[in-house]
Amino acid sequence: MDRPIVAIVGRPNVGKSTLFNKLAGKRISIVEDTPGVTRDRIYAQAEWLKYNFTIIDTGGIETEGTDVIISQMRRQAQIAIDTAKVIIFIVDGKEGLTPADREVAQMLRKSNKPVVLVVNKIDNLKDENNAYEFYNLGIGDPITISASQGLGLGDMLDRVVQHFDEDENYSEEDENIKIAFVGKPNVGKSSLINKLLGEERVIVSDIPGTTRDSIDSYIETDDGKFTLIDTAGLRRKSKVKEQIERYSVIRTYTAIERADVCILMIDSKDGISEQDEKIIGYAHEMSKAIMVVVNKWDLIEKDTKTMDFFKKNLQYNLSFMPYAPYLFISAKSGQRVQKVLQIARQCYANYSKRIKTGVLNDVISRAVMMKEPPVVGTKRLKIYYVTQTGTKPPTFVFFVNDSSTIHFSYERYIENQLRESFDFSGTGIKMEFRERKE
Repeated sequence: MDRPIVAIVGRPNVGKSTLFNKLAGKRISIVEDTPGVTRDRIYAQAEWLKYNFTIIDTGGIETEGTDVIISQMRRQAQIAIDTAKVIIFIVDGKEGLTPADREVAQMLRKSNKPVVLVVNKIDNLKDENNAYEFYNLGIGDPITISASQGLGLGDMLDRVVQHFDEDENYSEEDENIKIAFVGKPNVGKSSLINKLLGEERVIVSDIPGTTRDSIDSYIETDDGKFTLIDTAGLRRKSKVKEQIERYSVIRTYTAIERADVCILMIDSKDGISEQDEKIIGYAHEMSKAIMVVVNKWDLIEKDTKTMDFFKKNLQYNLSFMPYAPYLFISAKSGQRVQKVLQIARQCYANYSKRIKTGVLNDVISRAVMMKEPPVVGTKRLKIYYVTQTGTKPPTFVFFVNDSSTIHFSYERYIENQLRESFDFSGTGIKMEFRERKE
C-alpha cells in the first residue's frame, strides 16, 4: 500500500526544515541560517492518529534575487502538486506576505490539490494577528504554528489528515505488479521499457536527462500484469543542476515508494556510482523487492570469467542487500530482456509471501538451538514466539524477554535463517522485537 505523501513548500528561511525535522522527530535536514542548506534527507516517515504518511521537504532555494526565488518556488510547487496527496504551504508570520508567496498560492489554487496554509514563527499570542493578511491568498484559513517551539503542530496535522481517505491505509489494491526502474541517466531505462512494451513509448534520446518525470506504462505478459515506472535519471551534482537534481531525487524516491519491485539499472561500461548506491539504499530501507540489471552487456569484451568478476564487484559495493538477483542484458539487441519480468515476478512472489506460524516457530527454535544468542550486559535474549504480521514486505514480530539484548549480528543470523528456510531472495524483510514478560 502506498503511503500518502505530504509535501512542504515555501520560501527560503520560512522554517521548512525546522518543521520537517519536528515532524520527522529527528534532525534529518541540516538547519542553518544559510538558505539552501537543506541537502541530504528529503523525506521522512511520520505518523499522526491512525495514519502513516511520508513527508517530503521540497527544499532549498538559493537566494539570488526575487526572480530566481519565484522560479524555483514554482518548480517546488509543481513537484508538490505532481507527487503529493496534501501540500503544506508554509509562510513567515514575522515577515508577512511576499510576491513569491502570492505566486505559489496561485499555482496551488489552480492545482485542486488540498493545501494546508501554515503561518510559522507565531511564537506568542500577540503575534496571532499577523496571520490575518494571509487570508488574501485565497487558499483557506491559515493555521498558526511555531515550528521551532513545536506549537500548533497538532492542529496542523489534524487538518492534513482530514484530506486522507478514510481507508487510506488500505486503498486501491492494484493487481498489477509495480516496477520502478532507477539509475543514472542514459543507462537505458527507457530503452528497456520500450523493448518490453515492444513499441517506442517513452522518449529515448542520447541526451542524459531526457526523461524528466516518472512515466507509467502498462503491460500484460505470460508472467503477469505489470505497471512499469520509468524514473527521471539521477545525475551527478553541480551547482546549477542541484535544484533539478533534488527534484529528480524526489521523483525517484516517490516512484520507489509506489513500487513493489525496484530495478537498479547499471551501465556495464560505467559500473556503479555512489548515487546509484544511495538511491537503491532508499529501496532497501523500505524493504522493497529489488533486482539489479546490468545493461549494454553486448558492448563488453568478454572471456568466461568477465560476468563473475563484474558481479562480485557489484555485490561488494551493494553488500547491504545480498538478497538481490543480478541479470546481464542488452536492451538494444534484446539479449536476455525476456528474463527481466520473469525475475521481477519471482522477487514479487517472495515480497508478498506468507509463512504459517507453526512452521515459522519451528525454524526459529531450531535456529536458536543451533546458535544460542550472545549474552549482552548480564542478560541473554530469549525468543518466546514469532508471528508474521504482514506482507509486501514480509514483516515478522518476535516476542522476546528484553529487546535491549538483541545484538545486530544475531539479528542478521536470524534473518539469514529465515531467508534460507523460506527463500526470500529478491526482497527485503522486516523484523521487529517486542518485549513480553514470561
